[in-house]
Amino acid sequence: MKLKNKLLILILTFFVNNAFANERFFNDAINLFEGKDYDKSKFLFQRNIVFNPKDSKSYLFLAKIYQIEEDEEKTEKNLNTALLLNPEDEEALYMLIDIELKRSNFSKVNDLRSDFEKICTTLCEKITLIQERLKNFDTSNES
Repeated sequence: MKLKNKLLILILTFFVNNAFANERFFNDAINLFEGKDYDKSKFLFQRNIVFNPKDSKSYLFLAKIYQIEEDEEKTEKNLNTALLLNPEDEEALYMLIDIELKRSNFSKVNDLRSDFEKICTTLCEKITLIQERLKNFDTSNES
């Protein structure tokens, strides 16, 4: 009986320490990202994903890093993963809209904008910016 209790305590201790380590990876990665140390923060976000593969925020921050590094393919991949895990992530959806606008994929932009309008709570002013960019493209095509 004592052996079972000790084993249970050991297992619980492992899981508690692991949970705190995961949170520390994410927080350290955020601090490095804010300090513009993108290589180290990328490593910690990736490490956090290994321990917590459903952490949509890590994918979002990886997308931001890849956007800074101008790696559009990895940016889009991480945004899509973030949205798969959290379909109501306004920032990820807006970043994806921005990519599609740069590609001139306006049918996709309209679909994404519709989704964005349904979920927006904090970035709703971005809807106007999207519409203006679409309108500016339409007027430049007419000339």
